[in-house]
Amino acid sequence: MNINEIARLAGVSRATVSRYLNNGYVSSEKKEVIRKVIQETGYQPSSQAQTLRTKKTSLIGVILPKINSDTISREVEGISDILTRRGYQLILASTNNNVEEELKYLSLFKERQVDGVVFIATMFTRKHKQMLKDYKVPIVLLGQHLDGYPCIYQDDYKAAFQVTEKLAEKGSKFAYIGVTDKDVAVGAQRRKGFEDALRKKKLEIVPERMKVGSFTMDSGYEMARELFEEDPSIDSLVCATDTMAVGAMTYLKEIGLRIPEDVQIAGIGDGVPGKIVEPKLTTMHFYYKTSGMEAAAMLADLIENDTGISKEIKMGCELVERESHR
Repeated sequence: MNINEIARLAGVSRATVSRYLNNGYVSSEKKEVIRKVIQETGYQPSSQAQTLRTKKTSLIGVILPKINSDTISREVEGISDILTRRGYQLILASTNNNVEEELKYLSLFKERQVDGVVFIATMFTRKHKQMLKDYKVPIVLLGQHLDGYPCIYQDDYKAAFQVTEKLAEKGSKFAYIGVTDKDVAVGAQRRKGFEDALRKKKLEIVPERMKVGSFTMDSGYEMARELFEEDPSIDSLVCATDTMAVGAMTYLKEIGLRIPEDVQIAGIGDGVPGKIVEPKLTTMHFYYKTSGMEAAAMLADLIENDTGISKEIKMGCELVERESHR
């Protein structure tokens, strides 16, 4: 079955069928006839032919650190909701923040002639920036801010500042479990928010009570163990992610400390683990799915309109008070 046979069965010209398939003008009457013929015959337009004709593949590359993250899955859900509705298909590349893997996928996306790329929570290096200079399709960053690129990002500084300020109402001896500052958003910005909140409350910032984890529950557990073996008198613990906070809570319970009576603890992100642990975790809520939807809409607009606006959007956040703080 091809376009000529569809035209013959519908009693219209080949050009009319072509206009129908490419969303050009066709009268309502002829549209209905062509639609019925396509439905009855099960005709599928050749994607290769459409690509040659429109110079578009309707493919979007998405580079993300790991697919099994609660945060990432919510963002991907938002991206998928919008782009699927607008006729695109996603190619997901899970890289575990490995620079070489990310560069390899960028090359693959170029070969596959994707119409655009979304980067989720990528730690941008000089190599990334060099490669992106030669990229000819629209790019949107989600979860990181980088000058010169359209991006949707969280207010990581405000989130850490606000949750630390809340714990500082009843706490005095603070510790922090973060991630590498190479991750500007979750690493550097959240750490700075934590430190500035303590400065505002005139509480001591002790470098030895600040540990660098790696996003996992295991690292939250291990960093908490190091902190409390070095200084058992800590009464308040802020973690850069909920996942690490839940790992830290596991350790605190194992050594017989009560939460929040002995140690109050908070995370950031409002993920599933913090909602099911006991006591439930005080945290900061980010609008991750909405962020994904905003990033997808921005990318589709940039692809479909040469005049699409390249912009930056900083998303809001909200304190979620549960039982893990006093």
